[in-house]
Amino acid sequence: MCVSLPVLSFLLCRSASSAATASHFACVFINRDRRKILSRMVSHSELRKLFCSADAVCFDVDSTVIREEGIDELARFCGVEDAVSEMTRRAMGGAVPFKAALTERLALIQPSREQVQRLIAEHPPHLTPGIRELVSHLQERNVQVFLISGGFRSIVEHVASKLNIPSTNVFANRLKFYFNGEYAGFDEMQPTAESGGKGKVIKLLKEKFQFKKIVMIGDGATDMEACPPADVFIGFGGNVIRQQVKDNAEWYITDFVELLGELEE
Repeated sequence: MCVSLPVLSFLLCRSASSAATASHFACVFINRDRRKILSRMVSHSELRKLFCSADAVCFDVDSTVIREEGIDELARFCGVEDAVSEMTRRAMGGAVPFKAALTERLALIQPSREQVQRLIAEHPPHLTPGIRELVSHLQERNVQVFLISGGFRSIVEHVASKLNIPSTNVFANRLKFYFNGEYAGFDEMQPTAESGGKGKVIKLLKEKFQFKKIVMIGDGATDMEACPPADVFIGFGGNVIRQQVKDNAEWYITDFVELLGELEE
């Protein structure tokens, strides 16, 4: 039986054990409906205007700025590709909490400091076509560009250097190693280590720099959920298409040329 949101909200409230619980359920549905209504009110031309007038643009890295998924490449390098790739697919689709997926994948990979360094040296990540030009064009317009990634800072900083993005504009996860270089875990205090972490970073950027308009661009569910607090989310499917993102993003592109064209008009 199909039940509308207002009816479902009413039924949940009636069945809740307390008035506080009922109020919580009602607020959840009201807020969801309000978000949907507000998103429908923003036209595509308005989204384009917001992008062109943004103070800052934040990019996901894996499968967005670069063509690969960094953690999958590390897994391949360490000989555990198949199991880790499936976990990545589920995490990017929003099927499992990000921190849980990250913990499981790293437990399988157990990367040493030497392996990470060799990966970067022998198999450096490939920039997505058009990203260098797009970042350069944004920087010429005095737009701040940030990389916000659930990947590893050592790899993301390498990517940032190729795009002339300062390391202070990089937010990513930090691997930890023992004195002998063996894997010792990851820094779980980093906001990018958990679901919702990218939104926390964007909120921090707004508070620290007083940005009025921030755009988030990425391929995965963790990128899409960062809006809000981001003012615009642009889904990217140029390397891999995440169906959930394609179906729900207000603006979805498969080539950075489209965004370059917006800036050049």
